[in-house]
Amino acid sequence: MIRVRKADSRGHADHGWLKSYHTFSFAGYRDPEQMGFRTLRVVNEDRVAAGQGFGTHAHHDMEIVSYVLDGALEHKDSMGNGEVLKPGEFQRITAGAGITHSEFNPLDDQATHFYQIWLLPERKGIDPGYEQKAFDPEGRRNRLQLVASRDAAESSLLIHQDARIFLSDLESDAAVEHVLQPQRHAWLQVLRGSVKLNGNVLDTGDGAAVSDEPMIAIAANGPAEIMLFDLN
Repeated sequence: MIRVRKADSRGHADHGWLKSYHTFSFAGYRDPEQMGFRTLRVVNEDRVAAGQGFGTHAHHDMEIVSYVLDGALEHKDSMGNGEVLKPGEFQRITAGAGITHSEFNPLDDQATHFYQIWLLPERKGIDPGYEQKAFDPEGRRNRLQLVASRDAAESSLLIHQDARIFLSDLESDAAVEHVLQPQRHAWLQVLRGSVKLNGNVLDTGDGAAVSDEPMIAIAANGPAEIMLFDLN
């Protein structure tokens, strides 16, 4: 079973300095039919204006993964971390027992375009943690590259949930496949371009929930970038 979530059906917030699309209920956007999928709770696509950002704020009991498509995102937190996330890089924050942090676009001439993902943790009260990593672009060219997992397999980011996150850059007419083990589910998010998911056309910003499908086949309709979640 595949349930498509079209980009133009997402929640939207325009704060001037921030333009955000919410796949699932978030902040002022509330839809009881869109409260997440399995342990995937938030999929936000954000654009932050040059020189603007999120002031210091708190999180707890959430696994937060951020990925920059364009621009840069400067991070500072209560654990003493201070990093700039660049295109193609991933960041993982384990909010756990509680952290505060800020996120800021340090560029004065370009907006920052990024995705922020929240997953429910496997348990509450985990020690807070932070990790940032760049992955070899060749490792995701026309293939699925593991970027986050419960056991940090293949040098991926460590997340405290039984989930795996993959990234792929697909050339025109390229295709990738992913086997879903019994009782596993998947979410596909199209970051850029257009693909066919088991015959269903998904365009930029579209997502899809997948259950009771033994195989996921993703074929590009021209160049595309996708993020795939394998969930319990």
